[in-house]
Amino acid sequence: MAGPEQTETGGERPSTASAAALTGALAAIGTGAYVVDEQGRVIAVNDRAEQLLALSAEDLLGRDAHDLLHRDAHGQPMPRTQCGMRQAFHAGRTAQGEEDYFACGDGSLLPISWLITPYDVGDHARGTLVLFHARRPQEADPHPEPAAGPLPELERLALLAETTTQLTSTLDVEEALHRLVTLVVPRLADWAVIDLITERDEVWRAAVVHADGDTLVHHEELEGPMPPVPELSPMPLSRALRGLASTLAGPQTYQREPDSGIAVEQRRLFDVTGIRSAAIAPLRSTREVLGALTLGRAEKPGDFATADLPLLEDIARRAGLALDNARLYQRQRKVAETMQNHLLPQMPHVPRLQMTARYLPAPDASQVGGDWYDAFSLCDHATAVAVGDVVGHDLEAAAGMAQVRNMLRAYAWSQQEPPSRIVERLDEAVLHITDVTMATMIFARVEEANDGHWELSWTNAGHPPPLLISHDGLADYLTDGHGLLLGTGARAPRADATALLPPGSTLLLYTDGLIEEPGHSLDEGLHRLRQHAAALAHRPLASFTDQLLRRVRPAANDDDVALLALRTPTRTSPGPATPRRGR
Repeated sequence: MAGPEQTETGGERPSTASAAALTGALAAIGTGAYVVDEQGRVIAVNDRAEQLLALSAEDLLGRDAHDLLHRDAHGQPMPRTQCGMRQAFHAGRTAQGEEDYFACGDGSLLPISWLITPYDVGDHARGTLVLFHARRPQEADPHPEPAAGPLPELERLALLAETTTQLTSTLDVEEALHRLVTLVVPRLADWAVIDLITERDEVWRAAVVHADGDTLVHHEELEGPMPPVPELSPMPLSRALRGLASTLAGPQTYQREPDSGIAVEQRRLFDVTGIRSAAIAPLRSTREVLGALTLGRAEKPGDFATADLPLLEDIARRAGLALDNARLYQRQRKVAETMQNHLLPQMPHVPRLQMTARYLPAPDASQVGGDWYDAFSLCDHATAVAVGDVVGHDLEAAAGMAQVRNMLRAYAWSQQEPPSRIVERLDEAVLHITDVTMATMIFARVEEANDGHWELSWTNAGHPPPLLISHDGLADYLTDGHGLLLGTGARAPRADATALLPPGSTLLLYTDGLIEEPGHSLDEGLHRLRQHAAALAHRPLASFTDQLLRRVRPAANDDDVALLALRTPTRTSPGPATPRRGR
């Protein structure tokens, strides 16, 4: 994961992805807008602000917004102690101003009205959004009338900008619903109800939330399955769930004889919640209707009016697109994980030898990859173990992984040869009868000797080395037997290596997703793995494996991980490991 970028003034800008999301959100705002970080430096600006200020984005980004822009009526720098915008910024609250001035790049003074509000800038950071209008002199009014009816334009634009940023920065459906509710309650209403249409065309009341002061209370007793959507019903929720226009509703709307089961549920909702005024809008994507958003007022003053519906529709449209993206992501992830899990094998039962394996997919659903493990019995009663990584992060890589694994099984079973020779045959076949470009792997044989010791023989095709951990916590990498990765076309001979596995020792095979981390060397990852593996050596094998994944896998990892661990039986007099260099 990319970290923050340094500005010329020594501060930090958001990561490239976060900055792009901020700029995209501001572009949709029809008035001047910029975002500052926690130090008051500009980190994003829209085109309209550049036009109004006669300053380019390069002139603004990284600069202290107050020092650069804010002036008094005579064009002199505004003292920070007298700046209402600066005070609201430090207090972290929403505020407005009607008579202020910004300095423009051409030397002129721009009269403005403004709104400032806290704003989520991504990367777990908070910033502040500033919206401003160019104010003509005749607009100044020392005694402005209090706002009534729909939200003032600047507040409306601020809410839409925050909606865009909040909802497009998550691909989790539940999180998107939570963010949607917190955006509108209690700002617009004291009740929010979300009904979703499932993939089986069933309606599910996913959220019924009430604002009790600053606390959001979920009413699970009002959530759950709903009756089907009537095709011709004129009732507001039924129309919204068919994707028709947004509508106003109240208790009186549902006092008439109900025309459907949904109408009965709506009457119950109004009766239980005490909502006296509601606005209902469809949640739509570009492909289909996803559900409906209902905002209700019970204690909050003022009833919804027709003038409120455009804002609700704008919010619902943004929410529908975000929910659709989240659903597509989760659907793709489920398909990818199902495919990967079906391709990966079950561990064979080998008397006196413990084995366990784990596979963790990449965080990004599109990154289903070619990491794999395998373990199977051979015809001479030895046990074959392997772990590998086919280059690529897509369904083709997963399919290539299946080809490589299946060919390895066939060669290992039919050809009673050392691991190096098996992998040489596999490498030649990969070049001619698969679409795999390159791959790394370790292939090994584990067998019990006549004296009760266990012996490992292996060859390594460009893969991170196996890690052997003794029962007493001594951990060493098995670096012998190393050769080129598969798919290069080179015909260099491969080497075998052997080592005795001490009683009670653990052998760990893994893919690079366990140790690679952006901004850190591979040696750092290998050291971290050895340190934690040694500390966990006394754990049962399943616990050892799970804890190792939790402790070692980098938080910023964008790769999948395959891991295979085996443990030899404990003896009273453990002997030392004796690695021997192969041919």
